[in-house]
Amino acid sequence: MSTTSPKRPAWTKPAAIGALLVLLAAAGYVVFNKSTPAPDVTFINLKGEKISTQSLRGKVVMVNFWATSCVTCVKEMPQMVETYNKFKGQGLEFVAVAMKYDPPNYVINFTETRKLPFTVALDSGGDIAKSFGDVSLTPTTFVISKDGKIIKRYVGEPKFTELHALLQKEIAG
Repeated sequence: MSTTSPKRPAWTKPAAIGALLVLLAAAGYVVFNKSTPAPDVTFINLKGEKISTQSLRGKVVMVNFWATSCVTCVKEMPQMVETYNKFKGQGLEFVAVAMKYDPPNYVINFTETRKLPFTVALDSGGDIAKSFGDVSLTPTTFVISKDGKIIKRYVGEPKFTELHALLQKEIAG
């Protein structure tokens, strides 16, 4: 009695590997293209007003985590203002969330001196950053669809032409 297994045709091994790769690719496509619901959080703006992610449904929303001490954040802010001004009349909402380590008086000063036209919120306890996947790197920007799903996350300064194309598509859709 032989303990060796019967010989399989030579083509079965590459075919099995190919089938496995197709399965993995399909699983990766589903996992990475599936929109994640935005967390249900309440932002508190500099005037103390509350804005919930629920109240923003029906609009495309950008949530930008930033800090006054972040060189890239400061550099990108004029383009964020341009982006907001370009799309606000079409249904874009924008919330700039200052990180918990950013002193509130620095945030207020930055907001006033640069005349930021969008909502600026403080994340004093770090709860909002935690809710968005424990954001620790700044800038980090999320684009949220009208139905409340995160459709894009940018870590670092986004390519603004790509961002504008995405916003245009989402606002139109």
